[in-house]
Amino acid sequence: MADTRDPQSGTRRQALLQAAADVFFEQGYVATSIDAIIERAGGSKRNIYSEFGSKQGLFAAIVRENSDSALSTLAADDVEGLDLAETLAAFGRHLLDVYMSPTVVGIYRIAVTEAHRFPELVKSFYEQGPGRTTSRLAEVLERAMQRGEIRNGDCERLADHFVGMIRDNLHLQVVLGLRPAPSQEEVCAAVGSAVEVFLEGVRAR
Repeated sequence: MADTRDPQSGTRRQALLQAAADVFFEQGYVATSIDAIIERAGGSKRNIYSEFGSKQGLFAAIVRENSDSALSTLAADDVEGLDLAETLAAFGRHLLDVYMSPTVVGIYRIAVTEAHRFPELVKSFYEQGPGRTTSRLAEVLERAMQRGEIRNGDCERLADHFVGMIRDNLHLQVVLGLRPAPSQEEVCAAVGSAVEVFLEGVRAR
């Protein structure tokens, strides 16, 4: 089915989400007001509430947008014909790039900071972000298991293991501000190592 969305409307939405993300990260979730976001991005309260429902809905949209980006390399058409190693390597590199982006680093910091005060916000963050990523990868692993590429196992748990290996302490160091985001060379080396170790553990024998 053709995409009938107005490209200009999509561009405005992207600009609004990016402006909202910037304000959230600069001021914190609690201190951020819809007025501050409008001042940065333009538009009106009516339009924001109509499209996103609330400040929490706007934050959830930012999370989902980035989750969609992370999952784009696991689209059925993209992985068709690739072996599992190629699929995991492409997904791992893309996922690590997404995790290391300023927007996602900021989202993680807000989620950790606001976990006790806004459990529903953090639940939405997990379900729309990391939870979706693991579930989609589990589907890919399930198909690989059916093809006999990997031995039988809990694919959801295996997906969790792989995502954890990709994120590793590298992501934590960036979130804590201990180091800058890794170079592409570092990303490729980290992902290659994770894919090799993961496949050696799950490969059918």
